[in-house]
Amino acid sequence: MTYEPTVRITSSTGAEIHVGGEIDEVFASTAEGMRARVVEAIRQMAASAGEPVTATVVEAGARWPMIVHPDGTFFEAKALAATEGDEDPSGAVAADTAAPEIIDGVPPLPASVIADAATETPARSAAGEEPASAPVAASAVVAAEPAVEPLAAPSPLAAPSPAAASSAAAGPLRSDVQRREGTVRSTPTVDDLLNSRADRARPRATEGWQGAVRRATGGAISPRPGKSERSRIERERKVQRRLDAPRTIVVLNPKGGAHKTTSTLLLAATFGTQRGGATLAWDNNETRGTLGWRAQNAPHHRTAVDLLAHLDQFTQPTQASLASLDTYVRTQVDARFDVLASDEDAAASSTIDAAAFDRLHGVLSRYYRLLIVDTGNNMRASNWVAAVAAADQLVIVSTVREDTAASAAWLLDGLREKGFDHKIDQAVTILAAPSARPDKRLSERLERHFEQVTSAVVHVPFDPALVDGGPIDFDALSPDTRDAWLTVAATIADRL
Repeated sequence: MTYEPTVRITSSTGAEIHVGGEIDEVFASTAEGMRARVVEAIRQMAASAGEPVTATVVEAGARWPMIVHPDGTFFEAKALAATEGDEDPSGAVAADTAAPEIIDGVPPLPASVIADAATETPARSAAGEEPASAPVAASAVVAAEPAVEPLAAPSPLAAPSPAAASSAAAGPLRSDVQRREGTVRSTPTVDDLLNSRADRARPRATEGWQGAVRRATGGAISPRPGKSERSRIERERKVQRRLDAPRTIVVLNPKGGAHKTTSTLLLAATFGTQRGGATLAWDNNETRGTLGWRAQNAPHHRTAVDLLAHLDQFTQPTQASLASLDTYVRTQVDARFDVLASDEDAAASSTIDAAAFDRLHGVLSRYYRLLIVDTGNNMRASNWVAAVAAADQLVIVSTVREDTAASAAWLLDGLREKGFDHKIDQAVTILAAPSARPDKRLSERLERHFEQVTSAVVHVPFDPALVDGGPIDFDALSPDTRDAWLTVAATIADRL
């Protein structure tokens, strides 16, 4: 259902924006600042919709349309103001998905008036003269000055500062007397001061000849970062973007030795170092997995089974905290993420089932923004199915080998039969090189297959630092490996 916003001017420094039954109050220290904020609020709606938005401004018993474009350009048709008693001459009622609301007894504008405002855009000539003539709707009350005063679109080369945008946007909303007498003064607010910091956010080159020049001149000459560095910065921004809720990433392949555990740890390390923590790598094997063994050493050997036994103490925020989990998870200090290991007791008979997974997932989601789940090799295990059901993003992992890739393809076919089509369509496939010189023809064939059944395929290189199967030393990874996993993380973050 589409709602058109209504702006009710309540005072010289306050307004209410009514949209679909919700009211957003806008205040500022000056009338100009308040009106500029109104325009910005409507511009954000237009940017979200991808098309101009028509708002109805209500002030002192009169209303008129204002059309705001996604780029900030807007037209205010104050000369088309309608007051109580104005009617659409055609007598027709515009069909819409929602009836416009009536505020303070002022009826909504006729559809013809809004249409006229949307199409009527007389512009001033270079000499500042008014156009000789302009089309005017029969139902509109036309004043001596132009019905619509356009605001020039911002230059594509440089975005205006927030303070300048506020001043320019407020112009068409000033009263006639204020404009003639020049009594309105743009007064920047604290928001303008804080937002002006964005002007200094231009990235500095640190690599290549651009970085060398900047360092050699002490910053006096600061070239734009090169193409590869700009690519890295963009991928880092994707990984670092804000999440509005916890997200669960599940790493899958039912064959052992498919690079699942390594992928889980490297993803957690990439997200952890880029996002600043609150990331958990979780071994969801029903019995024993190797995630805990491949993580860096911890001062304890507790596992998911131990946490499950004491989970009740973490269900109430007043009884536990993230710090309390330190006795159950293994903190990877340098990479800034935690590891929850699976059961490591060879004599134990306990297993993690679907109910146990759901309980753990419900509690851990309160403490971590990202949960990256390593899975076992048994697709029929209830906790394996529960992890897939809870996943916000599936990651299919395979080495560039015929048998491992066939296992991954078989997995995808099985998940579709179980009704997980949408999750498979959005899944990301990782193809890991098993040696320094992988089979190029096989790699291309696997890429062609998986790019047709999942949303993206990303290759990661062979790295000697990962061969021995022991704890992963993230500092020992090659730059190419780090860069490849940043690409993987950015590709996944795009879908979260």
